[in-house]
Amino acid sequence: MGAVQPVLRPLAEADFPCRFAHFRIYGFEAGEESVVALKLGELGGAPAPLVRIHSQCLTGDVFGSLRCDCRSQLEMALERIAAEGRGLLIYEAQEGRGIGLINKLKAYQLQDSGADTVEANQQLGFEADLRTYQVAVAVLRHFGVDRVRLLSNNPEKIQALEQAGIPVEERVPCQAETTARTQAYLQTKKDKLGHLLEGL
Repeated sequence: MGAVQPVLRPLAEADFPCRFAHFRIYGFEAGEESVVALKLGELGGAPAPLVRIHSQCLTGDVFGSLRCDCRSQLEMALERIAAEGRGLLIYEAQEGRGIGLINKLKAYQLQDSGADTVEANQQLGFEADLRTYQVAVAVLRHFGVDRVRLLSNNPEKIQALEQAGIPVEERVPCQAETTARTQAYLQTKKDKLGHLLEGL
């Protein structure tokens, strides 16, 4: 059985030019979660629109952390959507794979002592990845998107959309360049979370 679909409340919509393209920005609430979407162009017709479901990462997206690939993935997705002239980026408040900002910083502390990202979450009493994608599905349905080309390396996102009845017509890789700082992080994503990463 599928998960109960959250009630999505549209709260704001505005013009949003940025360095990638001239988007339209939307703000929603679903229960206690806030979510933002950047929409470019019309999402109907063929081919299916490019879609990125991106989990908030303050340390990466804002501060440019070199411990993760989040900012690189975010910018890569916006560049791909801009180049195509249409698409949707859904930005969800699921910091630290769902454990929250302060717990993520506690996980950093454990990583400094030798734990990988999965082990650190588990040592804090969490599952490796607590994220869910029902809110993202609700956003897609709000925009009338019934099939996607998904910018992702995460098979769980593909599975979540497919189970919700939104076919993923194509998985478009969203893989940042591996650096000495991100090598172990990305290897853990591949080995322990099943992310589809090449060259590791």
